[in-house]
Amino acid sequence: MRSFTYFVIGGISLLIAHSVWAHQPVMDMAPRWQSGYGLQIRQEYRHSYELFSGNSKVDNPFALESSINTTWLEGIYTFKREVRLSVKIPYLDQERTVLRNGVAVREAGRGLGDVVIGLPLKRYTNQVSATSNIAFTPSIRLPTGSTTDDFSTGDGSTDYGASFSASFEKADLYQYYDLFYWNNGGGKNGISQGDEIGFDANIGWHPYHDNQTNKGIFLMWDVSARYEKKGKNSVGITGGKRLSTGPVFVYYQGGVMLRVEYKYPLYEDVIDTQLSQGQEFSLGIGFVF
Repeated sequence: MRSFTYFVIGGISLLIAHSVWAHQPVMDMAPRWQSGYGLQIRQEYRHSYELFSGNSKVDNPFALESSINTTWLEGIYTFKREVRLSVKIPYLDQERTVLRNGVAVREAGRGLGDVVIGLPLKRYTNQVSATSNIAFTPSIRLPTGSTTDDFSTGDGSTDYGASFSASFEKADLYQYYDLFYWNNGGGKNGISQGDEIGFDANIGWHPYHDNQTNKGIFLMWDVSARYEKKGKNSVGITGGKRLSTGPVFVYYQGGVMLRVEYKYPLYEDVIDTQLSQGQEFSLGIGFVF
């Protein structure tokens, strides 16, 4: 197997609307050689049951809540180490309790979500004991998800994104910073998500690496900030400011990677009244060739 350097980056998005868009597969670690490719399967679970008005938690007498279980199939292909193509295909299984005409109603939706395609363009700087890169990634989110279910798996809009990122890695220290923007188009059934800007930061420790077997561990801490302009989904008003954080564990051996991540909402200031972003847990396994 060819030798390669793992590359770790960071990324959540907004509740009920869209899921993780900032991350690039595979595990944000990609082969750096020409014609290299990778695949990843990732399970993401989010549950929310707290109601917010602005930045204040309010009573939830109707027990409104949301559970979203997303299975991601993600892939990346390296044309050359500076140019790649990434694809993220989500399958959603989700349920929620919402208020319709003063009555709590249970709604569900299952099926393919909105597919995201990105073109990561990177520039590397390699030194004896460190490596770094800067990247620009244009992306498009296609309206492949259904809008017919009560809890739709898509919103019917074509959205355009751009990301600017930088990462720095030494033998035992890792840093990653990403600033991104999504221009969200008008969807179907009155859905119109507001444009979104986000910032992600990962700071991590690389406590163990075995050169002979290409085996090791990353321990990281992730911080994610989001601001979404006022919009509308199938329930009501969307938008606001959110900050979440949590630990990330990555184990790799050869061309196989395991990533476990947990995120907790630290701060939320929503427009009107909305469910909290909720807690998120994800588990994924990836392969590079």
